[in-house]
Amino acid sequence: MRKSVAAVLSLSMILAACGGGGGGSGSVVTPPITGGGPTPTPGPTAGCTLRERQDWAAAQLREWYLFPETLPASLSPTTYATVSDYIDALTATARTQGRDRYFTYLTSIAEENAYYSSGSSAGFGFRLAYDSAAGRVFVAESFEGAPALNAGIDRGAEIVAIGTSAANFRTVSSIMASEGPAGVSNALGPSTAGTARVLRVIDAAGTRDLNVAKTDYTLAPVSSRYGAKILDDGGRKVGYLNLRTFISTADPALRTAFAQFKAAGVTEVIVDLRYNGGGLVSIAQLMGDLMGANRATSDVFDYMVFRPEKSAENETRFFQPKTESIAPTRIAFIGTGGTASASELVVNAFIPYLHANVGLVGTNTYGKPVGQIAIDRPACDDRLRVIAFATQNAARQGNYFNGLAGTVEASCRAGDEVGYPLGDAREASTRAALDFLAGRSCTAIASGGQTTLALRTAAARELLIPERPSTLQREVPGAY
Repeated sequence: MRKSVAAVLSLSMILAACGGGGGGSGSVVTPPITGGGPTPTPGPTAGCTLRERQDWAAAQLREWYLFPETLPASLSPTTYATVSDYIDALTATARTQGRDRYFTYLTSIAEENAYYSSGSSAGFGFRLAYDSAAGRVFVAESFEGAPALNAGIDRGAEIVAIGTSAANFRTVSSIMASEGPAGVSNALGPSTAGTARVLRVIDAAGTRDLNVAKTDYTLAPVSSRYGAKILDDGGRKVGYLNLRTFISTADPALRTAFAQFKAAGVTEVIVDLRYNGGGLVSIAQLMGDLMGANRATSDVFDYMVFRPEKSAENETRFFQPKTESIAPTRIAFIGTGGTASASELVVNAFIPYLHANVGLVGTNTYGKPVGQIAIDRPACDDRLRVIAFATQNAARQGNYFNGLAGTVEASCRAGDEVGYPLGDAREASTRAALDFLAGRSCTAIASGGQTTLALRTAAARELLIPERPSTLQREVPGAY
């Protein structure tokens, strides 16, 4: 049922639109990275002066923005030093209303394509969380094949000092005291291959200084160590799946995981999305299909709804069960404030079918029931991500800007214990998920105001995110 623009849209930041883009020379709405649909013909070569790029961005917003009534009637770009600053000013009203929290932004075509097609990016390959009150930074996760894990830095380690050499170490506590979390991000250096730092790390092995350099690495969306496994809970087989991000390479990994669950006769599943900031809507739909063996092809997975004058682009997507699909009777979704966009879409899709047999475990989610299209200006390597549609489940539920805690029919509050590996039955959120699936009692998550794109725990830790995140850092919050 996909057609024209709606055929290839992204729930988070990636699938874009086929066909022509409006509002300026050189504009192209990008084809889907996962293939399919015609390749658009580029327009005439676009100018790349600041003013030309600003005018182009404003024109796309006027045509596609989901909240056109919030755009200023006129706003001169002359006082804004960058395209991004101008976009932020144009969308400021929707931001104050909590409907566009920097979801509309300018990024690089090349950088984004590299990430979504293969998970390629440059960094140390770990995910960091900080405790602002204590002035401490911890490793929440390390990625296989990346420099941090190769150096022996893994989940639960504390970074206590950062320098370009041991001679100019700055303690994390002093950086936090003087500059806050942004100072730690800055101290870790730019996201470019070759950036090197000396990190003083404390973990179970003691205190040591490690030389680590950022390199290009490929992120595995499902960890080879703990991404998919079967837990034994008092003789009950429970499938555990941890998905880091919704990118193309997650397709075979997800199919393999659910084939394993199917072979074992699993009917209860923990889906750990606690750090998952979103990604490809096509992979979110695949995940739904893999838990939809008992769903009819007439059952709605989600609706995508554009503004009234763009209603021709609206889409209804139905479940499409796969060979590897299972029919879960209960699902526990682990979430935090770092759980956003495509992650929330999957959770929301199952509420009308499983009701209170779907549980949100951990803390409230971020709250992003809207999605972007991508409009390209190839001559300038500019990709404009524009909030253009809302998402809804089969019951037309979709107004969860304050997170899913107020939408789910069941929830269990739990922390995130970095002292235990992800997927370990002793870890607080995993334990709470097992309790929910077994029908054991728990305390519900309070619904309330919007959360930050952060990991909030009993220790008040948050994922460390720079003010202007890269594509990786948008979709894999806390990654460096």
